[in-house]
Amino acid sequence: MARKYFGTDGIRGLVGEAPITPDFVMRLGYAAGKVLASSNAGGAARPTVLIGKDTRISGYMLEAALEAGFSAAGVDVMLAGPMPTPAIAYLTRALRLSAGVVISASHNPFQDNGIKFFSHQGTKLPDAVELDIEAELDQPMHCVPSEKLGRAKRLDDAQGRYIEFCKSTFPTELDLRGLKVVVDTAHGAAYNIAPHVFHELGAEVIAIGNKPDGFNINLEHGATAPDAMAAAVVANNADLGIALDGDADRLIMCDANGRLYNGDELLYLMVMDRLATGPVAGAVGTLMTNMAVEVALKQKGIGFARAKVGDRYVLEVMQDKGWILGGEGSGHLLCLDKHTTGDGIISALQVLSALKRAGKPLAECCTDLKLFPQTLINVRVTPGADWTKNAALLAEKEKVEAELGDSGRVLIRASGTEPLIRVMVEARDADAAKSMARRIADTLETRLAA
Repeated sequence: MARKYFGTDGIRGLVGEAPITPDFVMRLGYAAGKVLASSNAGGAARPTVLIGKDTRISGYMLEAALEAGFSAAGVDVMLAGPMPTPAIAYLTRALRLSAGVVISASHNPFQDNGIKFFSHQGTKLPDAVELDIEAELDQPMHCVPSEKLGRAKRLDDAQGRYIEFCKSTFPTELDLRGLKVVVDTAHGAAYNIAPHVFHELGAEVIAIGNKPDGFNINLEHGATAPDAMAAAVVANNADLGIALDGDADRLIMCDANGRLYNGDELLYLMVMDRLATGPVAGAVGTLMTNMAVEVALKQKGIGFARAKVGDRYVLEVMQDKGWILGGEGSGHLLCLDKHTTGDGIISALQVLSALKRAGKPLAECCTDLKLFPQTLINVRVTPGADWTKNAALLAEKEKVEAELGDSGRVLIRASGTEPLIRVMVEARDADAAKSMARRIADTLETRLAA
């Protein structure tokens, strides 16, 4: 059954427009509360959910609406304030709560916002539960009797708990002394957390993008705009740069020269680090993962599988295969022996521990992986437009694939969060990848562009 509201990463949209409105979010809290109460997720005598948010100005409004909805359903609420998305996943599990809720639109600009849920186990909600919530949304909203209304309270030590958890994933025999790092938190949820984690492990930290004002989240900073990090690394003669996105579940890094490393390269580095200490059965990427990663891993006898784009789908394949490492080129990286979900801070710590063990800088650790040139073009289309039925576009795609043969590939897919069609062409020659992607995108813009 198709989902009406939930996308690949919760419910997301422009604030003030359906579904990101106060009345809908209150009903969402009520519907989710009813589903949680009926299933008694987590086994608590009274369902309790943890709500966190990023630094968007709209977070205050949506937090109040969610709190009201949960209370009307008889569900208690704990408020964590600005916290990374993976922190809510961890705290929900650690505190044995019924569910976790994050108010965030991740890497999107401040005008957007969204709601995503975690189960009592700290994992994304299964599709079946999301469908149950959607079904409940179609029912009238009521209110439990006054004596059964949910209560709300602040979780005052949320940041400290999460900082200690992050540090616990770094090897106790290692530290970061002698390392100068630039940490860019995108003016987002990790602004008062990430710098402390790396500093307390011994690094000299230069924090940027750490002054949120409600409007500047992801603005010219963070994992989706890593040039600011790279420039700061070079300007400060730092050893490394670490860039997170607005809700701190993505990671992009750079070396001392400002050269950027995406999620594909960082995943490969983590796999190689694990391989140095024992066998690695395999790793999971997505349809967008660079072919060079797949080729390099298979040459070393390591399995590789592709999931649909979206960290929830990467996680599903990892769980199905029993593998612990996976990720996306965008910087969502999963280490299931460290956390139940993608975590930018913890992923950075895994990269840093790999560099410490190898005794080599980032650039040297990645020299044997040569990514194939890849061009990605986003085309904004009319919401609901179906590219799969456009004959001209399909003909151009087939023509490009015939020209590429075995030396590249084409991927066209719809975004799960925005009215965009993403056109990706991968080829051994960069100019060919660019020109071929442009040809397909031009056809798409002619036929389906908004």
